[in-house]
Amino acid sequence: MIRAIGLMSGTALDGVDAAWIESDGTRITGFGTALTLPYPADVREALRALVHDPARAEHDPLTALEARLTNLNAEAVTALLSQTGQRPDVIGFHGQTVLHRPERGYTRQVGDGGLLATALGLPVVNRFRDADLAAGGQGAPLVPLFHAALAQGLPQPLVVLNLGGVGNLTYIDGARLLAFDTGPGNALIDDWVTQHTNQAWDEGGRLAARGQINAPALARLLDHPYFAAPPPKSLDRNGWHRAAVDGLSAADGAATLTEFTAQSLAAALQHLPTRPTRWLVTGGGRLNVHLMRRIAAAVAAPVAPVETLGWDGDALEAQAFGFLAIRSVQGRALSLPGTTGTAYPVSGGVLHLPHKVS
Repeated sequence: MIRAIGLMSGTALDGVDAAWIESDGTRITGFGTALTLPYPADVREALRALVHDPARAEHDPLTALEARLTNLNAEAVTALLSQTGQRPDVIGFHGQTVLHRPERGYTRQVGDGGLLATALGLPVVNRFRDADLAAGGQGAPLVPLFHAALAQGLPQPLVVLNLGGVGNLTYIDGARLLAFDTGPGNALIDDWVTQHTNQAWDEGGRLAARGQINAPALARLLDHPYFAAPPPKSLDRNGWHRAAVDGLSAADGAATLTEFTAQSLAAALQHLPTRPTRWLVTGGGRLNVHLMRRIAAAVAAPVAPVETLGWDGDALEAQAFGFLAIRSVQGRALSLPGTTGTAYPVSGGVLHLPHKVS
């Protein structure tokens, strides 16, 4: 068995998740401690400005920001090691996505794998998406093989839905895996709430629950070719704009954007081979009670947080990149034709070994 720590910074731009996992590359044989290291406010705002400036996100070397983000990831690992007293065999380091343009074969995750390896004195795997894009894939989502490993033995077909800044799903029916980005997750809601209140997110969906859905605005949001396009498909948090809700009250805008996320999942049903028996939800969106209710109504199926199965929804994506790091060092596939659209299963990741610092 191989022990790994996975590191993930999601499109919600809230911080670094770090989690222990043990696996043979096929089965999950153990979990361990997990934690979240929130981004300092200035880092969060720098990233927020960056993801809204695609030209800079692509061309600016971002040297200082990359070093700082890498050091924050090192802090998260160090904090985890101090709690366990054990050292992993490998670190899976996703980094922070600031631009994802699969139609151009381009993605950028900020984070220096070599710097992290040397800082920690441990092997680090990063750049998980590059090989998939080079093979004609979307480069995302990369978590489906981990979802499938978790779901072994569960009644199927089922969907594991990750609701971060962007939504993505994994459809699992035995050996059949299908995955794609569904559209908006929490990013538009969070941005709206940040702009109109003194909160960073709509806790529990209470603001949206007080509002009224604006039908014309919702129709404009849903009138987008992405929803009808067949998978494989992926996008970043800039794929959607909330101009349609400009001028609405804070509550009505939140209600409309929340329903937009729910209805984007109803639109995803047309691309699934059969209707799932249930939806298991991970990511921050699972904590939004109002959103979860709206999703259940939209997809007409049971919808529950992954904690109902004993999984840790706060740690799941970090665990996934620990699992993928293990598969990477074994030379196993990280993505499949049904998950990213490659013509064949593709391995990937870049391994960085620590260098001695004199």
